[in-house]
Amino acid sequence: MRLLGSSRLPAAVRDRLDLARGERALASAPTRGGSHVVATSLALHLPTAEGGFARVPWERVDQASWKDGWLHVQETSGGAGHHVRLTEPGSVPETVRERVTSTVLVTQNAPLPGGGAVRIAGRRSPAGGEVRWSMVFEAGADPTDPGLRARAEQVLEDLRRQTGL
Repeated sequence: MRLLGSSRLPAAVRDRLDLARGERALASAPTRGGSHVVATSLALHLPTAEGGFARVPWERVDQASWKDGWLHVQETSGGAGHHVRLTEPGSVPETVRERVTSTVLVTQNAPLPGGGAVRIAGRRSPAGGEVRWSMVFEAGADPTDPGLRARAEQVLEDLRRQTGL
């Protein structure tokens, strides 16, 4: 039975996806460029200029937003940014939000000496496994500054000790 408002993923798109064992499509949406964005149980698959897909595991999505028909995705630890125009978003924006949120175990913002802050997050893949930690320095805080880096590492260590993660 087909759910109202659901769209079936074209076979040609499904065949080009690099799906892990047991990974299943949850939502998809056509893009303005003629491809698709596919949200699966384990990752977000975004179209590339070469006609393939960039696979971004949910725990590696630092931020995602939906505005004026565009899906904006920023990967953790200064990774790539993706901007995709969806022609019929369907449930993709809601699915992205839910999947990203489900990976977050703990997050903390900590002030840094001299101003600025760092956001530390501990996340785990929906498939399980080790906790993956990321540190995002607020604009103006230099992540290469040894003093700031040491303070952020101390905050991370304290957070691990407090949470047992």
